Amino acid sequence: MKVAVLGAGSWGTALAGLLSKEGHAVSLWSFEQDLAQAINERKENHLYLPGFVLPKSLTATHSISEAVNGAEVVVSVSPSQFVEAVISRAAEFIDPKALICSASKGIETSTLRRMDEVFQSNLSSDQFSGFSVLSGPSFAKEVAEELPTAVVVASENKDAALIIQNLFQTSYLRVYTGTDIVGVELGGALKNVIALAAGVSAGLGYGNNTQAALMTRGLAEIKRLGVAMGAESNTFLGLAGMGDLVLTCTGDLSRNRAVGYRLGCGEPIGQILSDMSSVAEGVKTTESAYKLSRSYEVDMPITKEVYMMLKLGGSPEQAILNLMDRKPKSEE
Repeated sequence: MKVAVLGAGSWGTALAGLLSKEGHAVSLWSFEQDLAQAINERKENHLYLPGFVLPKSLTATHSISEAVNGAEVVVSVSPSQFVEAVISRAAEFIDPKALICSASKGIETSTLRRMDEVFQSNLSSDQFSGFSVLSGPSFAKEVAEELPTAVVVASENKDAALIIQNLFQTSYLRVYTGTDIVGVELGGALKNVIALAAGVSAGLGYGNNTQAALMTRGLAEIKRLGVAMGAESNTFLGLAGMGDLVLTCTGDLSRNRAVGYRLGCGEPIGQILSDMSSVAEGVKTTESAYKLSRSYEVDMPITKEVYMMLKLGGSPEQAILNLMDRKPKSEE
């Protein structure tokens, strides 16, 4: 198949490389023109996925029209806050019969829209009819290393889900299907907020008890908001929920956990972000999640404390105390 991958970060590059190895004709769109040229010359993404040789058949481009013209599948992997800017430019060149798959994880800060809502607003009904979302516990580096990984693709169009499943399924990437787009979207986005909290805990020197409590109670509040927004409860027990949450809260490759760790060590958020070349989606998603929790009147205490640290300069030590000093209640 002819596939366009929009976004040449680590995850977009890993997916483009995987598809190229499987024999598909892949065009990788890069926002940075110099990076597109370097990928074509070196067959390596030296900025975001260094050390991995990309297939000779993979081509990179700075031109969106060149990337998506004639593509049977368009995979969006841009940072969530830039998805609308990218897809609104690409829409006029996308074949109405092409399948659109979102692999971006986040919630738009300015509008509180999920990625599926962003796509629906910028695509025709024909273009959106085969929309799907790909998510799950999947570090780009480990996929590039061909380490066994499992993800889920969700779509209301079962035929589209099967096509995307078969497209990405390899000996090292196992792809499950589902229909709960809302739950998969929210699980992939909100776990980054809890990963920030887990990183803060580690930076403060707290142990495994604290990590386990944050992940378990973090999943509870993710599920509460998800169900309030129309998601299926069981989705959060699967790959896009618990699976991605555990990986992002504990894995050494987690950018969000790394940001939280440095916060816990006392570094200011501005300095942390200025040092990073890749996007830690949880920083923006925290604000969106906090606003959604207030809008839907859902109790999300961990999210609130992360928001207070990021936006209001709250103390990491005080955040933990605030969580522990809450009125005792039944587990739910």
